[in-house]
Amino acid sequence: MASRVNARNVPLANLRALVIVIVVAFHSVLPYLASQPAEPYPFDAAPWRWVAFPIIDRQRFFGFDLFCAWQDISLMSLMFFLAGLFTPASLGRKGSLGYLLDRWWRIGLPFLLAVAILSPLTYFASYRAAAADPSFEAFWRHWLALPMWPAGPAWFLWQLFLLGALFALIHALAPQWLEALHRFAGRYDDRPLAFFATLALLSAIAYVPLALSFSAWDWTFFGPFSFQLSRPAHYLLYFAAGFALGGHGLDRGLLQSDGALARQWPTLLAAAVTGFAAWCYLTSLTFPDWNLSPLANRLAAALAFPPACAAGALSLLAISLRAMRFGDHRLESLSVNAYSIYLLHYAVVVWLQFALLAIALAALVKGAIVLGLGLTSSWAASEGFRRLFALLPGLGKGKETVADQRQ
Repeated sequence: MASRVNARNVPLANLRALVIVIVVAFHSVLPYLASQPAEPYPFDAAPWRWVAFPIIDRQRFFGFDLFCAWQDISLMSLMFFLAGLFTPASLGRKGSLGYLLDRWWRIGLPFLLAVAILSPLTYFASYRAAAADPSFEAFWRHWLALPMWPAGPAWFLWQLFLLGALFALIHALAPQWLEALHRFAGRYDDRPLAFFATLALLSAIAYVPLALSFSAWDWTFFGPFSFQLSRPAHYLLYFAAGFALGGHGLDRGLLQSDGALARQWPTLLAAAVTGFAAWCYLTSLTFPDWNLSPLANRLAAALAFPPACAAGALSLLAISLRAMRFGDHRLESLSVNAYSIYLLHYAVVVWLQFALLAIALAALVKGAIVLGLGLTSSWAASEGFRRLFALLPGLGKGKETVADQRQ
């Protein structure tokens, strides 16, 4: 299957930079949500909510709740979409086997290293925040007694590797299926609202039955492999949607910087705001316990998620295509280093939050400090590692490495 994807698209590279800033911001403000309990979650008791909220601070700001709720709706879906977007170029260039080998080195091995090293170091801060014995030896005993091995944000990597492997298999065995997917994407070249409606409808089919069968929130764990029970099929859909558009062309159809999708950014943004408000209200009717709330409320909340998610993700894509067509060396650096920042930032952010627990500062100030220091330090470390690897024989690949890091 020939690739028809350009290696460079400034708005999409800038969107990648923007997304990693949002990811770091999301994790930076979690301790300061007004909806969190007064005390840290117990380390040794189910449902182990400290995995998602490692640090709980007494300083709160409700605006952070709104920001995190907005991102919970669409941020991870957008990240799967962007990953799928660049996959056809990599598959076309490397072939299925070469692509899988590359994904192992770039995603599989980093996932194992993040799980084995970064996760325990990160959650040691969470343990120390409430432990009677704060020593690492005591933490390690508690850690090994857990029924899972928390991966933190690295959960995204194993799912991304699995999806890439699935599409590599299809590329090898039934490439005509992927060609048909690209042709299907071409039907929406000048119909962005139809694409939004189709994405929302397919998402409802993928998401609603699982949300009703399990819940909108619950996760399950198999060692270091964790996933949200309601969203596996939903994330597969967004990866496939990105794959379809990416194979059709990063400079064609909906992805043109002056195309129909970019021109519809006000409509999509209005839909995103409306959808978010509807989702918030309907989801509030399922509190405090999703499984004990009336079926009608759960169904309404589940049905509100797909259009809110699609509008949120597509509006950010449309705004980037319309307003972020300029080159900027800082955005370029952020885009190139986005993956490494994703791997490195969480440990830095959590320990900064731990260090700020005893300091009397407003939640807004603490959140800004954690975001600023967490982003710049992980960015600097990523850039340093990248330059070091470029100097080492056999590891530096020049411009090819930079291009590959976008995929």
